[in-house]
Parts: sequence; structure tokens; C-alpha cells
Amino acid sequence: MGLREVPYEKLEELISSCLCDQESEDTAELIRRLRPARRRGYLTPGELEEICRWKSPRALHHIKANTARRVRAATSAALHTRSERRRLEALVALSGVSVPMASAILMLLDPMRYGVIDIRVWQLMHKVGAVGKNARGTGFTFANWYQFLMIIRHFAKKFDVSARLIELTLFLAHKAYQDGTLYFD
Repeated sequence: MGLREVPYEKLEELISSCLCDQESEDTAELIRRLRPARRRGYLTPGELEEICRWKSPRALHHIKANTARRVRAATSAALHTRSERRRLEALVALSGVSVPMASAILMLLDPMRYGVIDIRVWQLMHKVGAVGKNARGTGFTFANWYQFLMIIRHFAKKFDVSARLIELTLFLAHKAYQDGTLYFD
């Protein structure tokens, strides 16, 4: 799967032209329902499962393998550290939580500061030269996620919107320029 020609040479031009101004209602509702988790400082297994259903339901059986104690410990550690590396490491230590799933957890709990890294967003960023490695947008590392995070936070500040709206703009732009299906070449 690839992208057709994208009519923008720079990410900033694309974002400026395509900027999404609001969250989808179902996602906004999930963010609202998760506010108590953010205030208490950890997720319950049910909340983690709800996030999984939103991001990638096929991982649900792995997510359900985590004990309540493990979910609480990992999500509490992630939400109470100032280190982005430790935050990500705590989340991916959970069964069924990949880097994209961890980024979804963080975004749903704090959309001002986080967006969801995924194949679409990364491939589009690669296509316009905002990132130089991992053209396929798979097997994300901490370095990939942190680079993505710094890029979306930069543009969130520049355009005075949430990091999530920058990421959502890129996600939707990828869909507009997608050539073929997402997961099958």
C-alpha cells in the first residue's frame, strides 16, 4: 500500500490546508468517559479494554490477559512519570499494548499533549519528508514515537490546537491520498 502523489512539499503546508477542527463524536465521548481515570491516575481493566476496542479490537484477547493489579501499576507508573520514555515503557509492558496502542491510551487521557502514532500518520509524514526512517510505518520504536510526538506538539503549538487534532488531520489526509488498501500490498 502506498500513497498517491501528495500535493504538498512540507508537512506544515499540508496541515495548514487540511487542518481538522474537531474530534469525532464517538472519540470525544470516550475521552469524556476516561476523565475520571486521568484524575485518579490509573486505568481499570475495563477502561483499558474500552481503549483497545477503540484502537485495535483484535488485540482485546491479549489486553484481557492483564490482571487488574498489573493494569493499575503500569498505567499509574505511566501517568506519574515526567519521562516520556518511562511512560511508554510502562504501557508497552502490558500484554497487548504496542507503541500505537500506548499512544492511543495517552491520547485518550490527554489529547492536548498526545496523538496516536500509526501506519497512516507515519507514512504520510515520511512521504512529505518530515521523518526519514521506517517508510512503511511499522514496528515503531521509542525513537519513532518521540520524533512523532515532538512534530505533532510543534504543530499543535503553531496552529493553537491539540496534538490530537494535528494527528487526526494527518490520519484523514492519508486516507484522502491512500492508494490501495492499508495492510495488504
